[in-house]
Amino acid sequence: MYIQRKIEAEVLSMAEAYPVVTITGPRQSGKTTLTKHLFPDLPYYSFENPDVRLLAETDPRSFLHSTFSGAVFDEIQNVPSIISYLQQIVDEHKTEKTFVLTGSNNFSLINHVSQSLAGRTAILKLLPFSLQEVSSFLNRSTDEIMLQGFYPATFQSKLAPSKIYRNYYETYLERDLRQLIQVKDLSLFQKFIRICAGRIGNLFNASAIATEVGVSVKTIQSWTCVLEASYVIFRLPPYYENINRRLIKASKLYFYDVGLAAYLLGIEETAQLERDPLRGALFENMVVMEFLKKRFNKGLDSNLYFYRDSHHSEVDLISKSANSLEAFEIKSAQTFHPDFLKGLFKFKNLSEKLREMALIYDGELQSQVKGVDVMNFRNMNSISN
Repeated sequence: MYIQRKIEAEVLSMAEAYPVVTITGPRQSGKTTLTKHLFPDLPYYSFENPDVRLLAETDPRSFLHSTFSGAVFDEIQNVPSIISYLQQIVDEHKTEKTFVLTGSNNFSLINHVSQSLAGRTAILKLLPFSLQEVSSFLNRSTDEIMLQGFYPATFQSKLAPSKIYRNYYETYLERDLRQLIQVKDLSLFQKFIRICAGRIGNLFNASAIATEVGVSVKTIQSWTCVLEASYVIFRLPPYYENINRRLIKASKLYFYDVGLAAYLLGIEETAQLERDPLRGALFENMVVMEFLKKRFNKGLDSNLYFYRDSHHSEVDLISKSANSLEAFEIKSAQTFHPDFLKGLFKFKNLSEKLREMALIYDGELQSQVKGVDVMNFRNMNSISN
């Protein structure tokens, strides 16, 4: 069963405006399914397939000549050299062809695309499902939603989420990442990823992680860049504009998928998640990613930040648009408490740009309290960001 993606309209719009559309995102986020669904008449080539890859590498001109009406090239980063040849084809036949490129290695893909196809391609990012896309599954408990995560495979298989994520981790992450960084001691890298999962929602401290893993700070920084480029982790930057206080300058660490993070923490059942000390952090992770998915599905970059200062004032999420801000507090609790709003009110006193405030939590009360919208996380679609 095909689940409609919110990014579809943006992909089709960009295909009208550009001869090439590049869709990047984590492995197994649904890029192949999406492109086949939206462009059923275009021939499809997967460069994961060795013989297709060999043909494209050895005789790229002949290979591209056979795609007269355009094509879908899946996992294009496996044959980066063909992008240069594609540039010539696109320039010669600007209105005659449509090419759709997909790839799961953001650094490698974007590097080649930006060099050869500058001005010729739109670049979009497809993350795993959003809450809105799988709304029919939202009658499940919050712990079940977080444990399952949002990768399409978890909605298509009868296997337990922990088994799906184990296979995903071993098949894709370890293989891809080992190719990128050529890890000599895989156990250290595995330890690093799990330590990152244990620090969800916390400030990223490369020095502290390096000490815990037993490698250099430079190595941790390199590994972090690889995890970010592979859409495993996301670092949320701090907001610091025009506020006269000592502000935290480190970013906060999140995972692109809460289900993968739960797996890395060794959580296999909802009973474990219910009592896990990181449950609140995982809930926060899930909500932050919903905001990010909404931006990406519109073809927009992230406009998200967090606020924290040395006086312990903190706001979980800040959304910036032009000269206005929206501030969000995120709580996994099911019962509303006025203390949840303290950070929002303190930030309101500091910033003249703040226009809207909201508390996103797991409770049933949905109202407005002293100018703050209080809503259940399942109803986040009403937020524009």
